[in-house]
Amino acid sequence: MTTRPIAARPPMNIVIVGHVDHGKSTLIGRLLHETGSLPDGKLEELKRISERRGMPLEWSFVLDSFQAERDQAVTIDTTRIWFKTRTRDYVIIDAPGHREFLKNMVSGAAGAEAAVLVVDAEEGVREQSRRHAYLLQLLGLRQVIVAVNKMDLVGYACDRFAAVQAEITAYLDELGIHPLAVVPISAREGDTLTRPSPHMTWYEGQPLLDCLDRFVPSSHPVERPFRMPVQDVYKFDHRRIIVGRVESGVLRVGDTVLFSPANRAAKVRSIEEFGSTVTPVEARAGQVVGITLDEQIFVERGDIASHAEHAPILTNVFRTHVFWLAHRQLAVGDRFKLKLATRETPVTVHAIERVIDTDSLAGGKRDAVGRNEVAEVILRSREMLALDEHTAATATGRCVLVDTYETVGGGIISMRGYPDQRQALTVKATNITSVDHLLTAEARALRNAHKGGVIWFTGLSGSGKSTLAMQLEKRLFAKGWQVYVLDGDNVRHGLNADLGFSPQDRAENIRRVGEVAALFARAGIVAITAFISPYRADRQRARTAAGDAFHEIHIKADLATCETRDPKGLYRKARAGEITDFTGISAPYEEPEAPELVVDTTGASIDECVSQIAAYLERLTVVGTAAAAG
Repeated sequence: MTTRPIAARPPMNIVIVGHVDHGKSTLIGRLLHETGSLPDGKLEELKRISERRGMPLEWSFVLDSFQAERDQAVTIDTTRIWFKTRTRDYVIIDAPGHREFLKNMVSGAAGAEAAVLVVDAEEGVREQSRRHAYLLQLLGLRQVIVAVNKMDLVGYACDRFAAVQAEITAYLDELGIHPLAVVPISAREGDTLTRPSPHMTWYEGQPLLDCLDRFVPSSHPVERPFRMPVQDVYKFDHRRIIVGRVESGVLRVGDTVLFSPANRAAKVRSIEEFGSTVTPVEARAGQVVGITLDEQIFVERGDIASHAEHAPILTNVFRTHVFWLAHRQLAVGDRFKLKLATRETPVTVHAIERVIDTDSLAGGKRDAVGRNEVAEVILRSREMLALDEHTAATATGRCVLVDTYETVGGGIISMRGYPDQRQALTVKATNITSVDHLLTAEARALRNAHKGGVIWFTGLSGSGKSTLAMQLEKRLFAKGWQVYVLDGDNVRHGLNADLGFSPQDRAENIRRVGEVAALFARAGIVAITAFISPYRADRQRARTAAGDAFHEIHIKADLATCETRDPKGLYRKARAGEITDFTGISAPYEEPEAPELVVDTTGASIDECVSQIAAYLERLTVVGTAAAAG
């Protein structure tokens, strides 16, 4: 049910959550009555319904829009209503508490700025209370008030309130949520909703309504970077009109707009607002508009329009905190349709990082995720996606998983440990003409008696990459090869001295190394690289740069072995929290899917590993003089 706004002030969106039957709908119904926000005739209707059923006045019927809900006395859908206080207007979202309807609760809470968590004073904190609190944390809601309801059923006892208050605040503290207030109330009787209760003179805090007015509105969407997911492209009156809803920011005629993930840009020629007789010069967050461009670039549904200086992230792999809703389990390798804003694309579950028990908050590695469980999952798509971290932009920072037309999960996006690949994909240089070298690859191979190549070592820190690279270089040099090792020591002191160790800088580090190594290979030199290079996308770009000269060799050792070696003490520092985003501990390592060679250093000697690599290279890259001449 939705009632029309009472005033023109910008409203605050609040979600009401809690265990089934703890009194959320009753609380909202009574609040509407106390603030004079009930529609005309609603109170009389409410009395008639309650009398007909032979029960006391039931405030929850104000919100229960479906006949099925009244028959079952359980809310099954989110309900949005308006009410006001002296300070501001509110949109209150009444979310279902029953575990069967958690999908609706998640969708309702996703649009809220703050929350009221309702807990029954008699029953105390229940499973759904904890689950709903965890979902608030998952969705980024940190402004929370706890309403300890049904105090009338426990005789308005101070000690009972104190016990429930201690239990719920301890749980919220573990989630990093510090409630603005914990208020003892009786929604049915109206105690401590709008004024102090004579039954609870021991309570020295503010009534619930005054506590709501202490919520701080989040930054207005127009103050955030411009985002407009493209809904469709229409051909109308010889024009191509790109249509979408402005989710955040402001767009003006004359602005240069970037469409991601294709990275095509053009200037806005006009803004069209349907049904308006006035041609607008700007579009603001919340408006559905059409735009025309000054040139005919290709734009399609699912693209995200932004300003170039505040563009969304480009990636084909990301983390999502998923709330799993399907009866079947979620497992690694599962494929789904991902809905992200207006884009739909296939994704694969690359890894399940951990599954969280929302009751105990314990988390651990598991092979599968069960229904109504929360997990941190790595998703990978074949195509590049434009998205945002949920903390930066909610509309483009959350996603839904669909399996054969059924929504099976939803979550929020995090790029923790993964880089924005936009920088690596953006070509800034123009007016460049290729120059043909007068020396051919065959001529260089004839001189050197071997082809050039990129021997790309990848593996965890401590797996033995640098040791093997230096020993391999020494052995090949003794045989007359033109060979050189690129590693962190010689690259980061010069070429990449301007880069740090953030995911973005690490990706740029590998991009540069890949391009330099490819140049070495074209010059007829064998370049051996020794870098963790944890991301598949980065290694794929290096492969693309070098072409057939690229050979990926996985220097493999399990994490326990690498930690035991730990030559520079890095694992110890990472475990102590002194190093952030450390691969294998706090940042991901994506093992190669199909490397040319795997060298397991766990039990083999250095000489054995070097011989294995050298034999592979001699078999595939050496070109004899006669062969080169032919």
